[in-house]
Amino acid sequence: MGYPKDLLSSRSIIKHGLYALIAPEGLVNNVVPGFENCIISILGSPKLGASFVDYIITMQDGGKNAEGFGGQADVETFVYVIEGKVKAKADEQEFELKDSGYLYCPPGTTMYLENIAEGDSRVFLYKQKYRPLEGKKPWVYSSHSNDIEYRDYDDMHNVHIKDLLPTDIDFDMNFHILSFDPAACHPFIETHVQEHGAYLLSGEGMYNLDNEWIPVKKGDYIFMGPYVQQAGYAVGREPLTYVYSKDCNRDAELK
Repeated sequence: MGYPKDLLSSRSIIKHGLYALIAPEGLVNNVVPGFENCIISILGSPKLGASFVDYIITMQDGGKNAEGFGGQADVETFVYVIEGKVKAKADEQEFELKDSGYLYCPPGTTMYLENIAEGDSRVFLYKQKYRPLEGKKPWVYSSHSNDIEYRDYDDMHNVHIKDLLPTDIDFDMNFHILSFDPAACHPFIETHVQEHGAYLLSGEGMYNLDNEWIPVKKGDYIFMGPYVQQAGYAVGREPLTYVYSKDCNRDAELK
């Protein structure tokens, strides 16, 4: 980076437990045991107020996690390849994940990742504790989002969504891709119990977080806590598109 060229400033906004906008220019590298030749930044985490952990990782030449990620009896994991090519393994199964490729590993299954691109690969990585349901059990699942057709979101022809994981009740979470055509927006400002961690894949827009309108763009990360008002609309010439997690298929628990 070198010396600053202007006054120090940041677009990032942190409201612990409520929401966060984390801009890429402010990220620092974190050392996460098991990852080799990887530039890792931890995004959402319990320290921010999330019940999950999100990472953005640049896997350089020889980048890998040969020791494995996840694997604990109560932890599920998910990886989405933003760009590049990654070899992933789970339960003796091997997957080649190119741009838009992803892999879900259920509790007790270890995920192994290795960069096999000629250059860098960039991935969005996730983990959280699984909420079990009697008689139900999720399974290893992999695909490429580019192979999944969009469907209209809430009957609006200019907002589109994809489900990346099965909607079976065995799963206590899902990942989606939501895309707004230029000038498109949510049908209303949402207020709900679910929380999200979202990584912006393309475009620019304005996002309502806790009733504050905030400019966002490609490369930003957004954490949205439970019951925080949220909605967005796209501006500019290309769609505003992001991949995001959502907890689902479970009742609210009493403490």
